[in-house]
Amino acid sequence: PYYVGLNQNLFLQASLHSSDPNLVLFVDTCVASPDPNDFTTLTYELIRSGCVKDPTYFSYHSPDRGVRRFGFNTFSFVERYPSVYLQCELVVCRYNDYSSRCYQGCVSRFKRNAGS
Repeated sequence: PYYVGLNQNLFLQASLHSSDPNLVLFVDTCVASPDPNDFTTLTYELIRSGCVKDPTYFSYHSPDRGVRRFGFNTFSFVERYPSVYLQCELVVCRYNDYSSRCYQGCVSRFKRNAGS
């Protein structure tokens, strides 16, 4: 566990450990939950499909393609939950493969009309 007060900035770093220098790392989705075993019922999205959902989420520059640095302002799920758990999905792609997920950025999905 990592303890931090409410409304403080929490800084995170994800690192890719590979001998291949032509790989890049992309933060696709980060979801918070008060339950470490359930990231679907009561959740808060920080970033989804590369689209920032929380106004306090920020990304930092990293000189290494295999490292992503990001953070957000801490919060709580009402007062009845003493802890917040974070689950993030990252994508590994080839450097300069502009058709890969890493280079698409924010992907918003639109609902289709179910009419006739």
